[in-house]
Amino acid sequence: MHMADALLAPAVAATMYAASGVAAGTSIHQLKKDEESQKLPTMAVASALVFAGQMINYTIPGTGSSGHMCGGMLLSALLGPQAGFLSMIVILATQCLFFADGGLMALGANIWNMAFYGCFVGYYLIWRPIMGSGWFGGDTKAARRMRIIAASIIGCVVTLQLGAFSVVLETTLSGITELPFSAFVALMQPIHLAIGLVEGVVTAAVLVFVLESRPALLRDVNPGAEGKGSLKSTLAVLAAVVVLVGGGLSLLASSNPDGLEWALFGNEEAGYSQNMGLDEEDFGVQSKAADTAESIQTATSFLPDYAFPNSDSAAGTTVSGLVGSAMVAGVAVVICLAGGFFRRKRRAG
Repeated sequence: MHMADALLAPAVAATMYAASGVAAGTSIHQLKKDEESQKLPTMAVASALVFAGQMINYTIPGTGSSGHMCGGMLLSALLGPQAGFLSMIVILATQCLFFADGGLMALGANIWNMAFYGCFVGYYLIWRPIMGSGWFGGDTKAARRMRIIAASIIGCVVTLQLGAFSVVLETTLSGITELPFSAFVALMQPIHLAIGLVEGVVTAAVLVFVLESRPALLRDVNPGAEGKGSLKSTLAVLAAVVVLVGGGLSLLASSNPDGLEWALFGNEEAGYSQNMGLDEEDFGVQSKAADTAESIQTATSFLPDYAFPNSDSAAGTTVSGLVGSAMVAGVAVVICLAGGFFRRKRRAG
């Protein structure tokens, strides 16, 4: 669902930057009282896990399309909505600047569409209410497991639907006449329903593992008995998954276009519909702001499209997965350390 700059008019892009900036500022302000002892390593590993997970495009059977996880629900369940949202900003900004994934001018919109709904709507309206409910028979471990599965699937489906609909609204407000509202909605919503269902299952699997191993890491879930693993062992397993997915399984990612690209360009080469039938080399809004953003992005992206420049070597994908995961983990650590420093300084003052 990473939008390209050509899908947005500069005024719409600026508005989405402002909206995402307000959400980020509010998140930073509300994190003042958070404990950092567990959050620092958890934020680092969870952010790396989502980055690696987004590299795996899974085929949506019978469509000629593919999807990948967004990760907002997963991060907010582990870190809370504010820290989860900031982690998503780190992930999306890293993808944009260093891997040319999503437009730089469109970054504010991508943060809103892929992070805001999953972290805030998904957490406050779906995750927390379901975790606090009596669904599936009280507060037994089996009931907690079922609530996690339900919240993960419902949350991912609903928030991806909201994100996909926002893409349609943003392109409509940008005046892109090649994308009539009703036709674009009819393509975007069903394909992202399928993508959301798969992400929900993957998110549930990760969170159920955490429930079994270290339930105290989950937000709003009564841990009951102590888990089977320590904090270190649980995070070590998740870190190993990061290396496996980012460095190895990413090579098996589907080559089909993702849900947004599929809606825009179709997949006639593989025998499927052309959908909106846009020209991949010439579509949308052309603007000086987009040209400037593209030049900056070209200068900063050292592994464009998760590959070595001008090379088809599979090693480029492996290196991209490992380097990108390490980068977002490192930035997450810096954010936690900076937050702890300013909290201590404020208390001392």
